[in-house]
Amino acid sequence: MNAVEMLGITKTFNGTPANDNVDFYVEKGEIHSLLGENGAGKTTLMNILFGMYRADRGIIKINGEEVRITSPRVAIESGISMVHQHFMLVDSLTVTENIVLGQEPKKGPFLDLEEAFRQIGELADRYHFKVDPRAKIRDLSVGVRQRVEILKALYHKADILILDEPTAVLTPQEVDDLFTVLRGLKADGKTVIIITHKLKETMAVADSVTILRKGKKITRLPISEVDEQRLADLMVGRFVDLGIKKKDLRAERPVRISLEDIVLEKNGKNVLDHVSLEIRSGEILGIAGVEGNGQTELIEVITGIERGYSGKITEDGTDITGTDAAGMLKVIGHIPEDRALRGYISNFSNWENLILGYHTLPQYMTGQGILKMKQIRREAEKAIEDYDVRTEGIDQPTGSLSGGNQQKLIVGRALKHHNGVLVAAQPTRGVDIGAIEYIHSQLMAVRDSGGAVILISADLDEVVKLSDRIAVIYEGKIAACRPASGFTESELGAYMLGKGEEANEE
Repeated sequence: MNAVEMLGITKTFNGTPANDNVDFYVEKGEIHSLLGENGAGKTTLMNILFGMYRADRGIIKINGEEVRITSPRVAIESGISMVHQHFMLVDSLTVTENIVLGQEPKKGPFLDLEEAFRQIGELADRYHFKVDPRAKIRDLSVGVRQRVEILKALYHKADILILDEPTAVLTPQEVDDLFTVLRGLKADGKTVIIITHKLKETMAVADSVTILRKGKKITRLPISEVDEQRLADLMVGRFVDLGIKKKDLRAERPVRISLEDIVLEKNGKNVLDHVSLEIRSGEILGIAGVEGNGQTELIEVITGIERGYSGKITEDGTDITGTDAAGMLKVIGHIPEDRALRGYISNFSNWENLILGYHTLPQYMTGQGILKMKQIRREAEKAIEDYDVRTEGIDQPTGSLSGGNQQKLIVGRALKHHNGVLVAAQPTRGVDIGAIEYIHSQLMAVRDSGGAVILISADLDEVVKLSDRIAVIYEGKIAACRPASGFTESELGAYMLGKGEEANEE
């Protein structure tokens, strides 16, 4: 029996179909993966199922009966719950208080908190969730917070659970724990839908997969009939090269960037705690860590955005400590981790954003401070073509592009102007698998030509795949730094969780 059937679903935004006559079904008690590139329509489809959007046309059936899901409340009443990528929890409340909010057990007119603790403890035990009902949310890891969101759905009697990019910021151990949880839910008869772009994890946990492309359903297949390569090709509509070809590193590779004993204090705490690193010519140094452990501050120090630190930074042996962001940009190319905050100016045109920060270079500006517009426009048109930025033209405001195309423009700017050293922070965040393939090849080209790349990514697979060495950052300290081949996945995860000694003991 199908737990979910969506028939002929069509949803249009500003005249563009996000879902185009999509048929989608999930069998009761299975784990189903919904795959597609950015803009394929997968999140829109699930938002329709959860009542956040209303379809223009189409029918939804739950357990064989047609329903009109007009709001998330109706969806919840129909046994559907959705765990969003950004958790909706109140940090100052306990696990139990977050879960029972809106459906609190009462003793007379008052909240029966002890009964609530008991109920949530029993629910956690039933599904083998390692969660303390009395713990404050602010004290929990990302992986445990996710379990709290799932418990909240189960407390509200969900039989159909939608997870949006559930492994985006989890360590390998937390991913394994999540998959154990999902298999337990399946064994209990629950139906799980995962919105994801991670092919390896789809292969590891899903029973079947539906692939969307440009708003249309391409196919639905049992996982036993596919592999990662076929999934990637179906998503993009062409062959996608998933491999990375690395040239052998030269034995003698000079240090390009050196960080010596960097300390950065904020609110009375060292957010960077005596960090020392070297990045050599012809290598990619990956920075791995759970988000919030000092990666952002490390990026800001290296790129000159943050100057209130102690310690020393050198480039090719020259002291560049304290250089501001404009000065650092002449030395170090920068793909910002938050494109909206630091990557572009929304109402600037594409050509303006493509030279932003580099506009005073001689190829763009005369000695009298006049922009060389013919040269700039020619260079902008070439960059948009080279980096496959889907746009109406170089005069279109960058803020009106899709997120993935904004990212490709920003990556293209950094790759075009870097001087052999590149900080690539979340370089493929929000881009399609085809664009990921291209960006990865370009980062490797910088490395293979003798450049030095510092890669900071929440995607651990990306870090492992591209890096020659990996440094793990935990609570502002470098917990380990060694060749990428010198880590097992479980060791990396242990260091990311601050349990490096346990990894060594194993």
